[in-house]
Amino acid sequence: MFITIPGIPVAKGRPRIGTVGGKARAFTPAKTVAYEGMVALAGQEAMSGTPPMTGPVRLTVVAYFPIAASWSKRKKAEAKWHTSRPDGDNILKAIGDALNAVCWADDSQIVDARVRKLYGEIPRVEVRIEAL
Repeated sequence: MFITIPGIPVAKGRPRIGTVGGKARAFTPAKTVAYEGMVALAGQEAMSGTPPMTGPVRLTVVAYFPIAASWSKRKKAEAKWHTSRPDGDNILKAIGDALNAVCWADDSQIVDARVRKLYGEIPRVEVRIEAL
């Protein structure tokens, strides 16, 4: 199965701590919640009504980041690997959590995962899911 998530890749944000009614409470940042919702929707469309996978899963994630407009033509032509933030493992975490109960029952089923961060003309995340 193949899923494309349009837009600049977003990493899983660290939980924030706040107080509600005088009690400490951890919550996920709004940017992460919105991105995971978009990923889940793309996953639902790709699954087209089939139930989530139940066995081991291989996950390949390729994140394409925009090339800065301020770069020279030469630097743009040479741009390949995106070596700055966000971290690849945090991108993988956002995708894994967003597709829980959509493409697989739980992200603990992911037994093989690969993340690549590249520059591209169109920012997006491409996700390949294979049942093993």
